Amino acid sequence: MVKNSFISIISQKENEENRGNKSVEFQVFSFTTKIRRLTSHLELHKKDSSSQRGLRKILGKRQRLLAYLSKKNIGLYKELISELDIREIKTR
Repeated sequence: MVKNSFISIISQKENEENRGNKSVEFQVFSFTTKIRRLTSHLELHKKDSSSQRGLRKILGKRQRLLAYLSKKNIGLYKELISELDIREIKTR
């Protein structure tokens, strides 16, 4: 499974580089899984406004992290969005 191998690669990098702090890539990955789970929930429960609000907050956090990553390391950013199958962020 692609996701499991991707998590193991990220966790290996995390253990080597920064112990204790979650890497930006892992945070983006965890937000993406939460977004997908909430999206499938909202397809069944369209009027669940608290879940809609939570989804918008998580989308904003992921967007800010991706913007940070695109400024710091564009190669890693491109690799991450292709692995997670998400669209590029809109630049202003």
